[in-house]
Amino acid sequence: MKLKETIHDQLPKQLAILGLVILLFIGAGSVIEVEWNDVIDNHSQAVVFLSGFLNPEWSYLPELIDPMIETLLMSLAGTFLGVILAIPAAFLGTQLVTRNLFVTVIFRTFFSLIRTIPNLLLAAIFVAIVGIGELTGVLTIAVFTFGMVSQLIFGSIETIDYGPIEANESIGATRFQLAITAVWPQVKDAVYGYALYAFEVNVRASAVLGYVGAGGIGVMLNSALSFFQFGRVSLIMLMILLMIFITNAISKYIRREVL
Repeated sequence: MKLKETIHDQLPKQLAILGLVILLFIGAGSVIEVEWNDVIDNHSQAVVFLSGFLNPEWSYLPELIDPMIETLLMSLAGTFLGVILAIPAAFLGTQLVTRNLFVTVIFRTFFSLIRTIPNLLLAAIFVAIVGIGELTGVLTIAVFTFGMVSQLIFGSIETIDYGPIEANESIGATRFQLAITAVWPQVKDAVYGYALYAFEVNVRASAVLGYVGAGGIGVMLNSALSFFQFGRVSLIMLMILLMIFITNAISKYIRREVL
């Protein structure tokens, strides 16, 4: 190792970077007018929170079973609906299939627009349209999944082998036939993987959608926080972690043993 690559030679540079980060942190706090004294003055509230949070209210567990099931079903239904809609839309979003630049640009612009809308804002919009409940959560997750998975699918389509496409075109196959016989067989495994990934993401996201009325375990979490029931908050978060752990384990098993 050269002397200039040692920690001693890089120390001034690292200290300068650290100093710059600290200055940016302090500067950002000044710009947004952060009151650091409030953090110190309210330390007693942190003690109250931690004392309740570190003592989960286990007697509340039976009341969480149904909301947990609702959250899982909401995530599953929304993911399924979003993926089903994303597959044909992704095919229309690639010029390789459509051979039409205008159609491709329209669909890709639509995908980008959907991905710019945060989940909570989507949920708030659907609450205003269809009201409070699990249907709002399903629709929110479906739209979010549609935007995410369609982007991933058309990205995969553009990296496939052109050989089967050229072979099918040489015998006069239509655009639809090309999509079914030459493109789909090459991307189907990737699509299944994207669906599992989207489900994992949606299970996490659905836990907070209840804050705006989208149903599921998020409603219970919002209620517990509103009434400062920190023991219940702790238990709900433990259940959410357990749910995420189980879904991840199932997803990993499917990827390893099935796909």
